[in-house]
Amino acid sequence: MSRVATRADPLRAYAAVTAAYWAFMLSDGALRMLVLLHFNTLGFTPVQLAWLFLLYEVAGIVTNLAAGWLAARFGLAATLYGGLALQIGALAALAQLDPGWGVAASVAFVMAVQGVSGVAKDLAKMSSKSAVKLLAPSENGGLFRWVAVLTGSKNAVKGLGFFLGAALLALAGFQAAVWGMAGVLALILIAVVLFLPAGLPGRMKSDEGWSGWRSKDARVNRLSLARMFLFGARDVWFVVGIPVYFQSVLSDGTAEGRREAFFLIGGFLALWIIAYGAVQALAPRLLGRKGQPEAETTRKAIFWSGLLVPVPWVLAAAAWAADGPSAWLTATLIGGLLVFGFVFAVNSSVHSYLILAFGSARRITRDVGFYYMANAAGRLIGTLLSGLTYQIGGLPLCLATAGGMALASWLAARRLA
Repeated sequence: MSRVATRADPLRAYAAVTAAYWAFMLSDGALRMLVLLHFNTLGFTPVQLAWLFLLYEVAGIVTNLAAGWLAARFGLAATLYGGLALQIGALAALAQLDPGWGVAASVAFVMAVQGVSGVAKDLAKMSSKSAVKLLAPSENGGLFRWVAVLTGSKNAVKGLGFFLGAALLALAGFQAAVWGMAGVLALILIAVVLFLPAGLPGRMKSDEGWSGWRSKDARVNRLSLARMFLFGARDVWFVVGIPVYFQSVLSDGTAEGRREAFFLIGGFLALWIIAYGAVQALAPRLLGRKGQPEAETTRKAIFWSGLLVPVPWVLAAAAWAADGPSAWLTATLIGGLLVFGFVFAVNSSVHSYLILAFGSARRITRDVGFYYMANAAGRLIGTLLSGLTYQIGGLPLCLATAGGMALASWLAARRLA
């Protein structure tokens, strides 16, 4: 496997990879809010809204397995460029959506476009995270710091994307917003191609075949299982439940009321994601990683996983006790979900470090791909359950299910010790 030759080149490559990842995640967050709020306004049920995102998550499962193999064969730069190009194509296709289509045709079309976007996202994510493993300095906790900066800043940018998507929908409309994002992302792709230095590593030896998708390291597989349930616990309430609840509370049904609701919902979700990203970036300081043995970091990962479990169950009890929307419940949810976000962010950051610490440099793209396949599987489960539980049992069942997923994540993480 090739390494970048000089000290300046790794820094330049890291900056280029980070910038590309930022641009992608800004568009990814904006696209999710555009689709969710636009189709909720058109009267789609929670289950129909969940269906819009299912193929996005299914594509992520398949892509993460294939992306590790593709990056190993063709290099990380190729998969990074491919992810950006596919996202541009998905945005251009979504702009062709015809308001006159029926519900079934609209759902099928948006699912297909979201599937392409899901492939794009996981190509970009796997490329960026794997590149950090190969570029980061090994001394003085350099790997954890570089991972924390990439992951934390990425989520802050994605949070801005949530607000951007809601704002564009309110101010410019659906089609204009989608075309505008496609144009900007095309310019970013051209800039990254020109700026990214030659020699970005990622290829592996040719004797590693497709069959080696599952890691031989039990720690990688157990961490992947914990990651799956962790992201399921978030997306159970994040994808459909909370946005639909807030829109029912904040919108009075008028055009002006819907625009105000778009801004408020997008603003809250943006704040949540930005705060989540900030905590991720600070995780090395919170966990005291510098000079700390790997086993100690693993023990802290188990501890923080356990801290997440009671939070959604307390919120579920509050939602059940309120017996319907109220100002008190809304305030409780906002505070509780910010607490959830803080604990979730620490968990996510330490997972992102551990997968790179556990993974072998020789097959890092395969291990990272498998890990993010599990991440996508958790998002798929959470997305499906978000629509189903909200439609069947409302917010209490939605949040209680999140608590069950958090419990499963903690039980899986305990096996790392």
